[in-house]
Amino acid sequence: MWDNHQALNQVADWLFALAGLIAIYLVVQWTIHLPLLPLKEVNIRSNSGSGELKHVTREQVSDAVHREVGGNFLTIDLEAARRTFEKLAWVRVASVRRIWPSGLDVVVEEHVPLAHWGDSALVNRQGEIFNATSDEPMPLFEGPRESVREMVHQHAVFTRLLQPLKQDVERMELSPRRAWRVRLGNGTILELGREHLEKRLERYVQTHDLVAARLNQRLSYVDLRYVSGFAARGTR
Repeated sequence: MWDNHQALNQVADWLFALAGLIAIYLVVQWTIHLPLLPLKEVNIRSNSGSGELKHVTREQVSDAVHREVGGNFLTIDLEAARRTFEKLAWVRVASVRRIWPSGLDVVVEEHVPLAHWGDSALVNRQGEIFNATSDEPMPLFEGPRESVREMVHQHAVFTRLLQPLKQDVERMELSPRRAWRVRLGNGTILELGREHLEKRLERYVQTHDLVAARLNQRLSYVDLRYVSGFAARGTR
């Protein structure tokens, strides 16, 4: 082998290439840890008109940058930073860009909660479930996870139809058999069944005052799964 100049040249080329790769790796590592253009400021704002955030804090974002992303102004991976921010509880969408010479500009779209989902999750207005909690008064949704968008849509429909009575939805359930049950803010339970939901709820709204007056009681339970009427029970 030592007399084979071609083989020696190939070995030398290979060693030179390996040394070059090692040198590049060392330079990259040195640059990453070098106090050159360190990130000193993380600007965070909402994509809303006011720019104010309700749930996400500057400390959360800054901690995420230094704990999970790392790097300096030149080497930070903006895509990795974006993914990291979108893991924060209230962040729906984030965008990240550099601000010369040592800052990051982070624009966040926060989840806008519409309803509770179980004990430790919320539903946003786009029909997406996210892991967070809130003390704000909101309805509770219960149903198959894959039906959450449909539940958001039906909530909007039910809310609109109930406006004449000034009643709102406190709890909405969709069973595995796709039967709907609604509990109103005043405690009334409505059995809507699996079909003709709007028609049945309209019937309830149109006749509510008359039925409540005849019973001389607040309605506690209304079964609307009849073809041309409904069964109602008042409070005792």
